[in-house]
Amino acid sequence: MALVTVQRLWRSTLDLLFPPRCVGCGEAGTWLCQRCIHQTARVEPPFCIRCGRKLDDPASTLCPQCRAAPLKIERIRSVFTFEGVIREAIHRLKYDGITALAPPLGRLMAEHWLTHPMQSDMIVPVPLHRERVRKRGFNQARLLAGELSERTNLAMDDTTLVRHRATASQVGLDVEQRKANVQDAFRCTSRRLANRQVLLIDDVCTSGSTLEACAVALRGGGVDSVQALTLARAR
Repeated sequence: MALVTVQRLWRSTLDLLFPPRCVGCGEAGTWLCQRCIHQTARVEPPFCIRCGRKLDDPASTLCPQCRAAPLKIERIRSVFTFEGVIREAIHRLKYDGITALAPPLGRLMAEHWLTHPMQSDMIVPVPLHRERVRKRGFNQARLLAGELSERTNLAMDDTTLVRHRATASQVGLDVEQRKANVQDAFRCTSRRLANRQVLLIDDVCTSGSTLEACAVALRGGGVDSVQALTLARAR
């Protein structure tokens, strides 16, 4: 039986014993109610066709940064803005360890991908350093990627791309500091993903520095193309 399926059965058992409540409004019976989800802003155009950053000029297709220095990553897309119930849900998942939030959040990502498909044949979650996984107990990007893989039938590889260098938290860093913090932090352990079209998965995109650093490593491992889908995008 698939690991994700076993985890879902376990969560169903826990839900019977400890009924969930919406992290937004407290409604019983669900971790994310439809009313709260509908009230959360989705990322809508105009945005840069490359990095997904919001554009001030609706007539433009690329942001100034992407015009000045093209990225290795071909496209970054996000479902929601990082606010409201989505922000609360991500924080509860990452910092409170409520992994039962991964299925509904992963479902929202899958619904977005099915409506706005991105050409890919392999899902790769943004990896955490092994020490961070040991302390947290899980990688939230891996949980979301697993849900997306199951719901879209896209294969997932969570072993080839690794974060071989521990990095400081990106919180509070400016754009240049973020780039420096994750530079050369990732590598491919083999050429298993060579000639594949990879869809990177993460929970939040802020500056895109982490996703770009992953793309550089994947390209070095022979990957043909790299795109990214995140649950949320910071304003």
